[in-house]
Amino acid sequence: MSTGSRPSETLYEVVVNQHGQYSTWPVHKALPQGWAKAGKQGPKAACLEFIGATWTDMRPTSLGASVRR
Repeated sequence: MSTGSRPSETLYEVVVNQHGQYSTWPVHKALPQGWAKAGKQGPKAACLEFIGATWTDMRPTSLGASVRR
């Protein structure tokens, strides 16, 4: 399946959902319901690096701060 552009040329947006979970999403597509822009855009590798530095606790925020140490 081809999208007409090479993966290295595709720009991505870092997105976050209501549970504090991060992902990447192509900037040319509408965001799925429940996801919001996290403030980083660029090549996929740069977005994944941002996620790695930002999302250090993989537990959903719905667990609450009382469960976190």
